[in-house]
Amino acid sequence: MNQEEIIIKGDNCDTGRTWGRDYLFLFLRKTTRKTRRKILPSVLGIAPARGKCYKKHSMHFPSENKEDLIMDMSVWYLMGAALVFFMQCGFAMVEAGFTRSKNVGNITMKNLMDFCIGTVAFYLLGYNLLCGDGGFIGWGLNPFAHFGETDWSGFVFNLVFCATAATIVSGAMAERTKFITYCIYSFIISLCVYPIEAHWVWGGTPWLTDLGFTDFAGSACIHMVGGITAFIGAAMLGPRIGKYDKNGKPRPILGHNLLIGALGVFILWFGWYGFNGAAATDTMQLSQIFATTTIAPAVATCTAMIYTWIRNGKPDVSMSLNGSLAGLVAITAGCANVDAIGSFIIGAIAGVLVCVAVYFVEDKLKVDDPVGAVAVHGCNGIWGTIAVGLFDYKDGLFYGGGVHHLLIQLLGVVCIAGWAIICDLILFTILRKTVGVRVSEMPLPVICRMQKRWLLSMREF
Repeated sequence: MNQEEIIIKGDNCDTGRTWGRDYLFLFLRKTTRKTRRKILPSVLGIAPARGKCYKKHSMHFPSENKEDLIMDMSVWYLMGAALVFFMQCGFAMVEAGFTRSKNVGNITMKNLMDFCIGTVAFYLLGYNLLCGDGGFIGWGLNPFAHFGETDWSGFVFNLVFCATAATIVSGAMAERTKFITYCIYSFIISLCVYPIEAHWVWGGTPWLTDLGFTDFAGSACIHMVGGITAFIGAAMLGPRIGKYDKNGKPRPILGHNLLIGALGVFILWFGWYGFNGAAATDTMQLSQIFATTTIAPAVATCTAMIYTWIRNGKPDVSMSLNGSLAGLVAITAGCANVDAIGSFIIGAIAGVLVCVAVYFVEDKLKVDDPVGAVAVHGCNGIWGTIAVGLFDYKDGLFYGGGVHHLLIQLLGVVCIAGWAIICDLILFTILRKTVGVRVSEMPLPVICRMQKRWLLSMREF
């Protein structure tokens, strides 16, 4: 039985006698007020008396009793999954705050259906493809017929990560996407696209992991795939009306509520401790993950603020918020494999990279990404995955491990990115040819008439 540090009160080391009620009464009568004030708390069990002799037993955890520790980590495993689910709220608030108020309902509905539709798809097939045994795809799990034999902890844990991969795209495609198209996309991504590539890293027979590939929490499997999908979807959709002038110069379309967006970032940062730390095997590893998950985004936020301050003459709030998310994305792959110095450098580069990527995607590639999902998740997902090969304190390039681990990380990035690009191109091409991907443009006179009717109705009200 584990013993906490306790103090056995009343032991008289000289005589071996203990304090009793009679001695306490005598003590109160014979001692001064100053003495009672010093010693009485120890007698009553409030605190040990200074200068007196007491026995102390140190905290002890028997090495052979590990079942309790394993049980505690299994509970944390599910708590971490709950934190990842709460990140859906953060994504919804970030996307709603960084876009215009007229699209809040649509964005909220998309984030809700990401999880709900994704749950159906993951239950039907995705869980089998991800967690089953097999080389390229997993197979052999049947949650329909074998309820009691199914690992429901693993099901819920992998489900919330699958929903995160799907919801990244909604921000980049905001304000112009058909709702039915997005529902179909969310179903297909959760059904087969994400589960297959995640199986290569976390499945029953993960061939990339067996080669030495490291992606502890999903910089490549989740964020890079979500960023690539966001880029392809936003490019096929085209920009929002009024985003670019006739010369191709981008115009700023400000979000309606920066406070909501900032609150969403704080929620995401809070949930990220479960995102990165839920799979920790012991408390020592968990504490390390918490440290790196704190250092990297903090440094990334500082570098993003400094970059925008130098570039624009004043710090940019929205870009600083994206810097926080960029640091979180970048550290996700190596959160359990890098030290404090490595996480510091990874975060510093991520903060600059997200700013450069946002301006490049918007100005040069002419892809309208309202929330910067491509830069935050896509670019920094790639950077974070590659950074493991550089800063892994066991076999990273900068730690004397050679170039082998770095090459394996590059191989993993190429394989996962290639799978995502092929699947996304096929998926969005089919959607564009069938149901369409962009909402129909309403003529300006119709918009004016609708606004006039609304103003008249409000006046009457």
